[in-house]
Amino acid sequence: MPQPLGAVTRGTTGHNRLRRSDRWLVHEPRVRHVLQTVADPLVVDLGYGALPVTTLELAHRLREVRTDVRVVGLEIDPERVRTGQAAVRGGAAGVEFALGGFELAGRRPVLVRAFNVLRQYPVEAVPDAWAAMQHGVAPGGLILDGTCDELGRRCCWILLDTATPLSLTLACDPFAIHTPSDLAERLPKVLIHRNVAGEPIHTLLSAADHAWARVAGHGVFGPRARWRAMVEMLAAEGFPVSAPRRNLRDGILTVPWEAVAPVAG
Repeated sequence: MPQPLGAVTRGTTGHNRLRRSDRWLVHEPRVRHVLQTVADPLVVDLGYGALPVTTLELAHRLREVRTDVRVVGLEIDPERVRTGQAAVRGGAAGVEFALGGFELAGRRPVLVRAFNVLRQYPVEAVPDAWAAMQHGVAPGGLILDGTCDELGRRCCWILLDTATPLSLTLACDPFAIHTPSDLAERLPKVLIHRNVAGEPIHTLLSAADHAWARVAGHGVFGPRARWRAMVEMLAAEGFPVSAPRRNLRDGILTVPWEAVAPVAG
């Protein structure tokens, strides 16, 4: 078995903390296609923390896409692995827990979720961590590198394939923000220090704030309606934003990676 690659992180977690990313995964076309077309729908939840609850929730939700999905929770702390193993002894079909890090414990999953993991690493460690996971996933596999607050009300994540980042998604409970740029504090590690003038992510968040202010009238129908109107205004202004095709309780905004990739230097 490969030596676990990485360092022990704080491990804070909680029930339903990752519900927004789970809902997005269930409805994201690229994720659905991968899960539905592979012979072995193996998913890794990397760095699930001190409690295994979000891994169990991920397995439950992904079964909306495919009933035979298998989810492996990987942790670099043996005690957390034991806690996870104890949780499934009572019967959690298709879920297991094992020791592992960015090398994915030699598994070949089609989907990896690494949430609130790289946030605790130095930014210089991100490329190597991404490369290790990209090397480990199955051909055509996908990776989610994300960050959220303690209650999961403000979230951001990057979707990657085996070669490159594909997109950035901002997600929130629209009732839990004052402006879209409130999400800046939860940007993934590779972007959080790039929210400065001249960087594409700063341009996007600033434009979202301006659009949010301009569609304030939609607030009479609730913050979800205001969020949708903001996304539509950004699209009309030429930003390559997309929102889910179906109405969700979450505020969701996704852009291609090239629209927010850090400026070199």
